[in-house]
Amino acid sequence: MSLARTLAVAVVGVEGHLVEVEAHLAGGLPVLTLIGLPDAALAEARDRIRAAVLNSGQKWPDQRITVGLFPATLPKSGSAFDLAMALAILAAAGVVPQRAAGRRMLLGELALDGRVRPVRGVLPAVLAAVDAGVRRVVVPAHNAAEAALVPGAEVEPVPDLRSAIGLLRGEYDPQPVPFAATGPADRGGASPDGADLDLADVAGQSRGRLAVEVAAAGGHHLYMQGPPGGGKTMLADRLPGLLPDLDLPAAIEVTAVHSVAGVLPAGIPLVTRPPYRSPHHSATPAALIGAGTTTIRPGLACQAHRGILFLDEAAEFARPALDALRQPLESGVIEIARARITTRFPARFLLVLAANPCPCARARTSGDKACECPSTVRRRYQARLSGPLLDRIDLQIELGIPSRAELRADAGTAEPSAVVAGRVAQARAAMAARLRDTPWRTNAEVPGATLRRVWPLSPSVTFAVDRAYETGSLTARGLDRVLRVAWTLADLRGLERPGGTELGLALSLRIPGREW
Repeated sequence: MSLARTLAVAVVGVEGHLVEVEAHLAGGLPVLTLIGLPDAALAEARDRIRAAVLNSGQKWPDQRITVGLFPATLPKSGSAFDLAMALAILAAAGVVPQRAAGRRMLLGELALDGRVRPVRGVLPAVLAAVDAGVRRVVVPAHNAAEAALVPGAEVEPVPDLRSAIGLLRGEYDPQPVPFAATGPADRGGASPDGADLDLADVAGQSRGRLAVEVAAAGGHHLYMQGPPGGGKTMLADRLPGLLPDLDLPAAIEVTAVHSVAGVLPAGIPLVTRPPYRSPHHSATPAALIGAGTTTIRPGLACQAHRGILFLDEAAEFARPALDALRQPLESGVIEIARARITTRFPARFLLVLAANPCPCARARTSGDKACECPSTVRRRYQARLSGPLLDRIDLQIELGIPSRAELRADAGTAEPSAVVAGRVAQARAAMAARLRDTPWRTNAEVPGATLRRVWPLSPSVTFAVDRAYETGSLTARGLDRVLRVAWTLADLRGLERPGGTELGLALSLRIPGREW
């Protein structure tokens, strides 16, 4: 009898859990038994491992083999355990040293010819290994740059099982992979069509440009309503260009989510730009928040973490899909519970909604093509966006079709994206200084109770907001969100704290059609 151990990592959500892989060889009929709550893909590893070992020039042990994955109560899924199981079996058979095999975290899927294929979730897996004190990690060569993002990790990339065996025997010396926090970067879909989009192109919509600037600066959710041709989609598409680059901790968070989702582009180890996701209106709740049984993959809302989720034609989305976003808009986390597993994904995104005012989508102006929808039809259409969802949207504006006079007046005066992005960066710097030593990054994340307690405003400044609350124009949640927007306006204007002007403008950006 012989026993050997190796280490692997099971990724649940975006969190890694160290797994001990044990291989036991005993007399009896030649059979491989796998225990430890494996899923179907993992159970199929028996045949992949055997073929890979034989095609790598090694003899398969003709004994009774038992492979255990511990802790046994943790569900395990996927093919990333192949390399750890194969080397555990070979170490038990005496092909590779047991000490060398047990000191490394091994990750990779085996092809039948012995090649080590890339896998999902390498970044959170390496993070978990380093946190557990395992610094030497063996990963597929295609995942080496991603693994090297973790400080302190000694990455040993291998192209095939033959190289992995040589590594443990001391016969193969892989090229070291340095810490790769800089280098090629993924824009995370920040530019919807790959072109440089300028905010100055949206002429005649000064209020829309202001709302987009405020949303970018403070991380505030935005709802735009108006007929087609008003510039709603143009404004949303130009919003990513106003956001600053992700700092290293946020970039690693986003990269980990994209790695688990399998959308991290090959050869691009780090996402440094805020992600941009714009699903079709036929998207289901599962597509937005994530789905799965034993393996739960992050949905589009999770993939937009630290970036933008844009829902164009929002009223055409199924109401359950929209209402599924209510909880993450408040908490910044999506928690999915299934019979065998509960998974948490980060989902701190900026939600942008754009919708027409009625089914015919025509402007309410005179003429042969003016909107003729009855008021009941318009109300029913607008009610597809539930009140609780809209109450969580900080900025709500109405955009009309600009006239020729407005277009001419705006020509040459609209600020380009570079100028607006500079103001956004200065506002973010002011927020960072004020929110230092707190868990929040932007004004939109600060709880209302904390905002009123730590940074109180005098009643003379908040008079209009208090009056709107007393008359029922604002809910308690809406009151907090108006205060957050006012602080963002003050940061954009370089003020230490908001005054009555900022509170009034924030209120008008919350309640369309009224000036305060």
